[in-house]
Amino acid sequence: MIRRAAFAFIGLLLFIGLPLLVAPWFGWGMVPGRGVPFTVEKGQSLTAVAQNLDRGELIDAPRQFRILARLLGNDAPVQAGRYRLRQGLGWRHYLETLQNGDVERAFITIPEGLPSVMVADRLLADKNLTGAVIIPREGTVLPETYEYQPGESRAAVLARMQSAMTRTLADLWKARSKSTAVKSPDETIILASIVEKETGKASERRMVAGVYSNRLRQGIKLDADPTVIYPVTKGRPLGRRIRRSELGRDNGYNTYLKPGLPAGPIANPGRDSIAAVLNPEPTKALYFVADGSGGHVFAATLAEHNANVQKWYALRRQRGEM
Repeated sequence: MIRRAAFAFIGLLLFIGLPLLVAPWFGWGMVPGRGVPFTVEKGQSLTAVAQNLDRGELIDAPRQFRILARLLGNDAPVQAGRYRLRQGLGWRHYLETLQNGDVERAFITIPEGLPSVMVADRLLADKNLTGAVIIPREGTVLPETYEYQPGESRAAVLARMQSAMTRTLADLWKARSKSTAVKSPDETIILASIVEKETGKASERRMVAGVYSNRLRQGIKLDADPTVIYPVTKGRPLGRRIRRSELGRDNGYNTYLKPGLPAGPIANPGRDSIAAVLNPEPTKALYFVADGSGGHVFAATLAEHNANVQKWYALRRQRGEM
């Protein structure tokens, strides 16, 4: 009789104790709380991870966590990286997150036409990145949104941006049209950077590329204002009108002085501008000027162009800009 009562008591303890033992594993009765940054170092053991989870107030019993992980989890190793784990979730969730490598993600966007000096500024301003970064060579960064892991080095992210440009340029160069006026990938980036800075309308890129292609073939100066500004600011906004003295400076970039391409790119062009240069719009146009709506009006003759310029000046006077 006494033995039967003892077995019943032990069974009752197991019935009551087992759910209490596994409750934190499944998150029973837990209330989700704040997100906690959590780092797993390369080669770190489950014991060390459990201790760090305890220090981060994500679990309260490292030994119990290890036991449940072995009994109810799998043998997959935890993945190194930076995570953000939310307090009050089941321990199983933490282990699976670390085993799956669901690291914390972040993003940085490089807009089309951003000069390299401002690419470096943007990388330095991102506090989730670490380390120093040099200003990349102009035209070597592909404008795009890049995913990275917080704590990653700025140099590593920049290297991915430059690799993306190398791959993109190589692919587009292989598919270039016979109508393109550029003779090499380097010339492509130079002209694409001018196209990028001359129009903010995606629908105009091929047309602007067509105009500049015509001028290159015919030995006509490009007369592109952004090439005058670049040596002055290295791509940063000028903040004023171009001075007459700047239009006369022979610095290798000024396309008002001589025909042909400038000495190098004046920004980091996007994929669409590169593609436009390699497959320009068939056109007889040699000129374009702003039309007041954010776009441009194109002309094949100087007389047409001068008339368009006068319309633009009249509109600016009407707006009080002249």
